Amino acid sequence: MIHHKRTDHGFTLIELLIVVAIISIIAAIAVPGLLRSKMTANETSAAIALRTTAASQVLYSTSCGNGAFAASYLILGTAPPGSNDAFIGADMGSNATPQKAGYNFTLGPGAGSQAGPNDCNGQATITAYYATAVPATFGTTGSRSFAVNSGNVVWELNAATAPTEPLGPPAKPVN
Repeated sequence: MIHHKRTDHGFTLIELLIVVAIISIIAAIAVPGLLRSKMTANETSAAIALRTTAASQVLYSTSCGNGAFAASYLILGTAPPGSNDAFIGADMGSNATPQKAGYNFTLGPGAGSQAGPNDCNGQATITAYYATAVPATFGTTGSRSFAVNSGNVVWELNAATAPTEPLGPPAKPVN
């Protein structure tokens, strides 16, 4: 009977280390791109949320605000009498200072705002509004801040603070 020597060798430690090094290099190249993509998605979401805020304010003003605007996201999140639908979604309208997609949002009186008439829910209104979206962690969740006012144009600024009123340079309108 002839015995054959077994020749299974498997992977050597050096081969395994080379494979781990290659995977690490690929991950190091891919992760920053993924983080940039996530930040861009957050920024887009914030700009869209402010466009939604502006549209909600117009709807509120014409149907419930007696020509004036809501002073907070909570007021926009309240349905008018006889309806179950609020002027803005629960993701924004259920908190005075909502957080969404890595951004912090605020809504309040705009420049030159005065007290307006009570709305259809008996809430006080304002004659001008100003809303902002600022990254929760500048440079990580976003690198642009946004603002919108009664002019209904969303403005952006490459800074950790929102564009201020009057909206204009160095901020620029979002296309």
